[in-house]
Amino acid sequence: MQSRRSFLFAGGAAVAALAAVSRWPRLAVAQTNAGKPAAGFEFTRTDAQWRQSLTPAQYTVLREEGTERPYTSPLNDEHRSGVFSCAGCQLNLFSSRTKFDSHTGWPSFWAPLNQAVATRDDSSFGMSRTEVHCRRCGGHLGHVFEDGPKPTGLRYCMNGLAMNFTPAAT
Repeated sequence: MQSRRSFLFAGGAAVAALAAVSRWPRLAVAQTNAGKPAAGFEFTRTDAQWRQSLTPAQYTVLREEGTERPYTSPLNDEHRSGVFSCAGCQLNLFSSRTKFDSHTGWPSFWAPLNQAVATRDDSSFGMSRTEVHCRRCGGHLGHVFEDGPKPTGLRYCMNGLAMNFTPAAT
């Protein structure tokens, strides 16, 4: 019994270590580049400028790829006609016409606006996901999954902290 417990404990520790190691290079790069503008994006700021222009919670999500707690964003319950934009650079990202209630606790959309977002593979925490970023400033928005409604079948599960909402003119 003792060896079985030891085996299970060692296996759990190994999985946790792998998850931490898979996340480590991204964090190391972020720390190395602190204070420098992000390369490859048309809208850049230094780390100090990002910290000054964003709330601490927005900075954690947009610049450190954090995730807000589910059901905490007022944008989850936003149902007016309008546009959701990047909180970092104000690029329009999603139309309210593509928003739907995914019952996940985060604002969800079945499609972004044209040329608004970029994606990349994310294997952090031992999972394989597709991460979504603002294509203009590189801010982390959330993830996209293949369990959404028609017509795309996609669910862009976004952090409300990463976006602003502008209602349509009436």
